[in-house]
Amino acid sequence: MAEEKGSALIVRLLIGIVIGSIIGLVSVGSGVGQGVMQVMGSVQYFCGQVIFYVVPLVVLAFIGPAIIRLGANASKMLFAGVALAYLSSVGAALFAYLGGLAIFPLLSVQERAVEAGRAMPEILFKFAIPPLMGVMTALITALIFGLAILWSKSKTLETVWNEFESCILLVVQRVVVPLLPVFIAATFSILGYEGLLTEQLPVFAKIIVIAIIGHFIWMFVLYAIAGVISGRNPWEVAKHYGPAYLTAVGTMSSAATLPVSLECARKSSVLSRETVDFMIPLGATVHLCGSVLTETLFILVISHMLYGAVPPAGTMVLFILLFGFFAVGAPGVPGGTVMASLAIVISVLGFTPEGTALLIAIFALQDSFGTACNVTADGALALMIEGLFGKKKAKA
Repeated sequence: MAEEKGSALIVRLLIGIVIGSIIGLVSVGSGVGQGVMQVMGSVQYFCGQVIFYVVPLVVLAFIGPAIIRLGANASKMLFAGVALAYLSSVGAALFAYLGGLAIFPLLSVQERAVEAGRAMPEILFKFAIPPLMGVMTALITALIFGLAILWSKSKTLETVWNEFESCILLVVQRVVVPLLPVFIAATFSILGYEGLLTEQLPVFAKIIVIAIIGHFIWMFVLYAIAGVISGRNPWEVAKHYGPAYLTAVGTMSSAATLPVSLECARKSSVLSRETVDFMIPLGATVHLCGSVLTETLFILVISHMLYGAVPPAGTMVLFILLFGFFAVGAPGVPGGTVMASLAIVISVLGFTPEGTALLIAIFALQDSFGTACNVTADGALALMIEGLFGKKKAKA
């Protein structure tokens, strides 16, 4: 089911990109081009209003229950697993940020002001839908109430919030996800009309290749660290993960790949069954280093392309520290990482609807490879947990 939904969304996004690009490029020399672009601009504005209205609700719905569940099942092993997943995601984002700064001068990423030769006509209508609260307000509210429910042990509020999470998940699946292809088609029509698309699309193709290379470098780093922590040969884990990697490329879902991941990890001679059965399912839920790495690279490219410069170092560090937290609590829907991070992409980085739509679209095109990195890197975290707790378990 997860594989079918993920694949269907990718197909719809691709169709949206193609149709939107054609509309934008054809409208340039057409007599009715300005009228068509007014319609596309209006569609993009409306879809963006709906999507950004839901974003604070997503933050409230998923971050709070994640805190409650973590506390309700608190243990040293669980805390260590979540902490390792957070550090891995933050490390992957920092690696992507520093690597991106070094690589960008070689990619000839040009600013919008240089490439865009025409301005968009005024849109036909604006139907504003202000969100109930800002995204940072939603984040702080989720943190405070999550901790308060955890401390007070209120079962009633915990049940209500869990049901709220389920409701918002359905909203994402039945409202936001179906709107995404339309939103992205409208955005790509605007990019095509303005003249930005034809010059910069090859840059994104290069970034996807660079991201995949970055995935393997980061997995190597994680397995090397795991070898040091555990005192065991990390190759005895990594060599079994080929089937899981290929399965994740096809399913685009860590959850759908979980049975194969467990089977691969259990073949390792240096991992205990207890560690595998604990850390592999946990990693499939909270460890998204590959997706985080890729999204960070795309953010740098889009920022330079649309806004003239990459975000300042201080802003990016704040974003990355928050991004790791959001990745741990990301919802289990197609493109869950980018959906969970929209709050800080908008509030911390200042992305406009156009930049956000472009980020969602490009991220979705490589989602399978990011998922494959996430799944394979779970084996490294399992080996770290084995090194930290294996001896204690043996004594027990």
